[in-house]
Amino acid sequence: MGVLRAGQVFDGERLTGPGEVRWEGDRLTLVGAPETGRAVEGQGAGGGRREPCLELPAGWTVAPGFVDVHCHGGGGAAFTEGAEAVRRAVGTHRRAGTTSVMASTVTAPLPALREQLAVLGEAVVEGDLLGVHLEGPWLAPGKAGAHDPGLLRAPDVAEFDAMQAAAGGTVRMVTVAPEPSGGEELVRHLAERGVVAAVGHTEATLEEARRALGAGASAFTHLFNAMRPLHHREPGPVLTALQDDRAWVELIADGVHLAPDVLGWALRALGERAVLVSDAMAAAGAPDGDYRLGSLDVRVEAGVARLAPGDGDAGGGAIAGSTLTLERAVRFAIEGAGVEPVAALRAATSAPAAMVGAADVGHLRPGAWADLVVLDAGWTVRGVLRHGQWVRPREVPGA
Repeated sequence: MGVLRAGQVFDGERLTGPGEVRWEGDRLTLVGAPETGRAVEGQGAGGGRREPCLELPAGWTVAPGFVDVHCHGGGGAAFTEGAEAVRRAVGTHRRAGTTSVMASTVTAPLPALREQLAVLGEAVVEGDLLGVHLEGPWLAPGKAGAHDPGLLRAPDVAEFDAMQAAAGGTVRMVTVAPEPSGGEELVRHLAERGVVAAVGHTEATLEEARRALGAGASAFTHLFNAMRPLHHREPGPVLTALQDDRAWVELIADGVHLAPDVLGWALRALGERAVLVSDAMAAAGAPDGDYRLGSLDVRVEAGVARLAPGDGDAGGGAIAGSTLTLERAVRFAIEGAGVEPVAALRAATSAPAAMVGAADVGHLRPGAWADLVVLDAGWTVRGVLRHGQWVRPREVPGA
């Protein structure tokens, strides 16, 4: 049994005054005001063991563990590099407060993708990953970004089915450009099978994006990035994403992918549909240097990842994912983009969980996984609890 009291508790929807969170084993048992459970010590699961209440310093906040639905790696490792790399990347993000992460792939030859998905599927079954996100190969060549344009393919239902079989049914989201022939068919096929179809890396017009939503698409991958830009006569998919309340919308809050003013405006305009993602590659939580993203070389300088000169595009330099963690994304949204803490926290917890249909994470409520983060007054993660076990306990008094 564990008991934690804080001056502020964000439960996934609301930020309230002094509150108390309790857990038994790996599940939450109580979330509420301190007076709802005045006895702060009690029987443990083994019987007879008494756990003290952990009182957090003034100004600190308890929130659900962060949920990252678009992440390629971290700690110097990519999710597509094998089982040990998966564990390393997961551990890096977990220590920064991301207690649930989906592994995102990068466009690769189909046999290589199937091999990667088999490994990732095992990690999902073992509980290390929330699911798998296929980003590519069904993307628009003109909006390839950091994907090898030579490996991109037209949308194909049979190819997806082969990928899902290789992953053991663990693919929860697919980014697809809906405008080529077969695009809407793939979107409809995904939606019928409960897989999130996310519009991204796309040249779609406003009408094509609307038709994709009508076919069952329910998300947009990293809004503004790798898609037809917003124009006053040809608004493209951006306006569809901002206007249509059927879709969740990813945003990358690193100050590189989006200017702070654009990030703040988009978060406020989207409201509860906004989803913060890291889009992190291997350099998240690792030093600057040279890395690989799929088949392309990436150079990281001052924490910014770009394709190496001459690789992927004529002059190199395209943004190649980020070096973010969701901890940094939340803090930047609040302090860099002027977003209210409730909006930033929701976009990193309950919104992404709802986007991919993960019911047991993203909220602090009885019966959910005992996953939470402890944040200080500057929105820095000071403690991480996952499935009832402290990942980072040293900065939490009494943990």
